[in-house]
Amino acid sequence: MDDYDRRILKLIQVDSDRTVQDIADAIGLSATPTARRMKRLAEHGIIRRNVSLLDAEGLGLHATLFVTVRTSRHDAEWLTRFAEGVRRMPEVVEFYRLSGDVDYLIKLCLPDVRAYDDVYKKLIAIAPLSDVSASFAMEAIKNTTELPV
Repeated sequence: MDDYDRRILKLIQVDSDRTVQDIADAIGLSATPTARRMKRLAEHGIIRRNVSLLDAEGLGLHATLFVTVRTSRHDAEWLTRFAEGVRRMPEVVEFYRLSGDVDYLIKLCLPDVRAYDDVYKKLIAIAPLSDVSASFAMEAIKNTTELPV
């Protein structure tokens, strides 16, 4: 990956609707080599997909909650059951297995904090858990999909 590739990636992270010609003009190449570079970046999985980012507030999702989960089970069967169950929950927008004191971190987008009770009941029904704790975000100070390139 060279400087042209990095510049392409920076531009499309901000606006993936830009035309190849617009990107080419911005990085100082012609359209054909720019398109080839973009295709290669996609083939190598650097560009995974192009999506539209939606506004949570506009969709009535006014509450962001972070749920920490601890479990005493760490076997493959339990993990598969828990991971598949959490993946099926539309309220879950991010889900991580962690090192340290907390085993899992789940990010939720909900209409309000009261809606968390339904999510909590779904979570505890999936698999046995030792502890489930939630914190709600009061303010998003930085929230970006842009990766450092």
